[in-house]
Amino acid sequence: MTTTLPAPGTRTGEGSALQAVLLDMDGTLVDTEGFWWDVEAEVFAALGHTLDDSWRHVVVGGPMSRSAGFLIEATGADITLAELTVLLNQGFEDRIDHSLPLMPGAARLLAELAAHQVPAALVSASHRRIIDRVLTSLGPQHFALTVAGDEVPRTKPHPDPYLLAAAGLGADPARCAVIEDTATGVAAAEAAGCQVVAVPSVAPIAPADRRTVVSSLEEVDLAFLRGLVTQMR
Repeated sequence: MTTTLPAPGTRTGEGSALQAVLLDMDGTLVDTEGFWWDVEAEVFAALGHTLDDSWRHVVVGGPMSRSAGFLIEATGADITLAELTVLLNQGFEDRIDHSLPLMPGAARLLAELAAHQVPAALVSASHRRIIDRVLTSLGPQHFALTVAGDEVPRTKPHPDPYLLAAAGLGADPARCAVIEDTATGVAAAEAAGCQVVAVPSVAPIAPADRRTVVSSLEEVDLAFLRGLVTQMR
């Protein structure tokens, strides 16, 4: 976990029950889920294997160890998990050096949270080296802390990353709003006891208790998030 700003107080303005907003990165704030799949396809093509497009739903949103391990097993490729991880991270870094599109509404939402001094954390299954590169586009000033997938013993779908982020902000997980784009991330946030906003990127996500599904971040603002958490009091 890396703290990029001093953690603000756990109570936000106007007496809101919302204490913090915890945000996923790939597919939620930056339009990169397709980048990962393209890199995976290219790496395996160089190894002599073609990826089945149906596997995309299996690997999306998960930790590198799970997605890469699945693809090795599914293809029978002659490569170790450690070797593949290096190739995938390098391929992804090369892509984001050329283009890193933000999801619609992402920049506006981050600016609004900062303007109202609502503590925000970036919580990703991506490795630290990737997060730090992406932060240059997102703006590190928008996040009080960041949690990377290779900095926790168990990453998503386990609750550990979100529990760590909430603790780092001095917030009650039940009073945190999490924004995620995959079922894996949603499972992690719900297991941590957070209120979840799902913005599906690759695979559909159904509404459920403590979970609101929207089609875009353009539907999400501070009033919306405060309303969700206030309803749970």
